[in-house]
Amino acid sequence: MINKTLGEIAMMCGGTVVHHRDRDKHISGVTTDSRHMTAGSLFVPLVGERFDGHKFAAQGLVEGAGATLWQRDHGAFPNPEGAVIAVDDTLEALQRLAKAYLHEIGCKIIGITGSNGKTTTKDMVAALLETTYKVHKTEGNFNNHIGLPLTILGMSEGVDIVVLEMGMSGRGEIEKLSSIAHPDVAIITNIGESHLLQLGSRQEIAAAKLEIVSGMKQGGLLIYNGDEPLIPHVLSESSTVKDLKTFTFGFNSDNDDYPTGMMFHGKGIIFTSYVHKELGLDLPLLGRHNVLNGLAALAVARHFAVSEDNIREGLSHLKLTGMRIEPIVSENGLTVLNDAYNASPTSVKAAIDVLQSMKGYRRKIAVLGDMLELGTQEAEYHTEIGKYITTEKLDLLYTFGPLSSHTAKAAIANLHHSTVFAFTDKAELIHHLKENIDCKDIVLVKGSRGMKLEEVVNALIE
Repeated sequence: MINKTLGEIAMMCGGTVVHHRDRDKHISGVTTDSRHMTAGSLFVPLVGERFDGHKFAAQGLVEGAGATLWQRDHGAFPNPEGAVIAVDDTLEALQRLAKAYLHEIGCKIIGITGSNGKTTTKDMVAALLETTYKVHKTEGNFNNHIGLPLTILGMSEGVDIVVLEMGMSGRGEIEKLSSIAHPDVAIITNIGESHLLQLGSRQEIAAAKLEIVSGMKQGGLLIYNGDEPLIPHVLSESSTVKDLKTFTFGFNSDNDDYPTGMMFHGKGIIFTSYVHKELGLDLPLLGRHNVLNGLAALAVARHFAVSEDNIREGLSHLKLTGMRIEPIVSENGLTVLNDAYNASPTSVKAAIDVLQSMKGYRRKIAVLGDMLELGTQEAEYHTEIGKYITTEKLDLLYTFGPLSSHTAKAAIANLHHSTVFAFTDKAELIHHLKENIDCKDIVLVKGSRGMKLEEVVNALIE
């Protein structure tokens, strides 16, 4: 984590130390959450629509924080003896501090965005690079205008490469993150339907994701899904980066790298690719879509000269952020595929394909929750999922939420009506599941974050 004097921090974030006597005070770490302040850390009180962290700043110093930022428009700091840096805007100061710290460390920077798969790809990239370099990566969902600066400020000065996930909900957000990070390498995993509510079209989503190139270093490497025609189309309209190198991956053979062979087993996939013809990589993840995430990660590893032996080692130690097609086996033998972190039409279809590929189970059961933020066509997208489901893919379908009732209704055309159950009450859904599942079944649980379907997973496992 950042270790600086208060005077150095003030210079980096564009602020002023209120009391000259505090300029040499040592600060270690940064937090925006008053509940998690540590001794000697810098507290950054942010201002939101429904909260203002400034009301916790004075108490934070009492409880051990080393210093606090303070927005000038909030008047005088309540404690005249407190160690304070005055700034015009605390969020902007946090971002400036992160940008300056990253520049000072001088490490290589990888930025990752996309509609689906960016967290899995981030974890893969970090796992491969960690075999050769000292790596720092985004943890959890710290991928926005607050989380990304905190991720940067949480790394040590000896880091060689930082892997930063970049999320968004609208235009301009990825551009801001890219301007803070200035990536050497950027990955766009795909362009899906998430955020249609805010952006209106997939082309606008593609344009928003491609904002990542705006902050890239000259001559940087952009790795993207070449099966998506919108990416090169939007990229051709951009003049923000000169001399940009590109590398494409996908299932189609006109990409720079693509799978040439895939063999599925109970815990993952062994695959070869056009670039890695002889490597025969064992990917410990379910779903052919993860092969594409793997190809993106391999491109980064190759760019940084990671050896084939280290690539194998990195994959063997791969650990993913939770609730992303995570297989969990209960004490009585029931297998649950926990994919409750988020959902879009693309990712739901991919998860159903994973369920279909699973062998050796009595029945294949899917619990699908509403896919949120899909805009005016949300009912049609849910209906499309129902039409995608067949008896070859699963045996029982449970849906949860008002939008998913469209999925259930459409699925009845392919499944018998006695195998489709629609719920709007989660407790009733859980009760019905428990009454009807068997320990020899496998259950996929998939839905948008707001549906909180991890509660279903926990109930089944317990």
